[in-house]
Amino acid sequence: MESCKNSLLTGLVALNIDLEEHKVAKLLAFVQLLEKWNKAYNLTAIRNKEAMIGLHILDSLAVAPYVQGPRIIDIGTGAGLPGIPLAIFYPDIEFTLLDSNAKKTRFVQQVILELGLKNITVCHTRVEQYQPELNFDTVITRAFASLPDILALTTRLLSEQGILLAMKGQATDIPELENAQTTIIPIHVPDVDAERCLVKIQLTK
Repeated sequence: MESCKNSLLTGLVALNIDLEEHKVAKLLAFVQLLEKWNKAYNLTAIRNKEAMIGLHILDSLAVAPYVQGPRIIDIGTGAGLPGIPLAIFYPDIEFTLLDSNAKKTRFVQQVILELGLKNITVCHTRVEQYQPELNFDTVITRAFASLPDILALTTRLLSEQGILLAMKGQATDIPELENAQTTIIPIHVPDVDAERCLVKIQLTK
């Protein structure tokens, strides 16, 4: 894991993120759990621990400056991405991680247990069926559908000043959306040789 730690620390410096040692340790423990469970649960196509550092951990943390508010939901979290790295980074923010895949939510529950993460709630359901008691300041997702579809499914989950953050690859096919202000934010992920962007959407009245 030493090479993974070095890659992580180098990437954090490139992202201008300063993490305490215990948070770095939790991120590395998450990668180890991901690699271990991946063999049986097929959580991610990425098999190599070092590749997971860039494609999963740093990719998740690269969007950290753009999340807002005390309540955040990660829609279609899968293996806990970007939710778990962000929850480790922001221990005082309340995260809800939602996914319809039972194997993946079981894995996320196990990670929470083993890493002692107190600020995460896991929901095993489809977003269409989810009824929160309180709405969210940020809805974040690794784009699981077209932006109009994502907006249609998640708008009701946003608080009055809430934002939707959709993590995408290339900044193409991003439509003009009615009653919404759209901002495209280029994202550079260290050690990832692929285009990344974050689409920020805020509803307008």
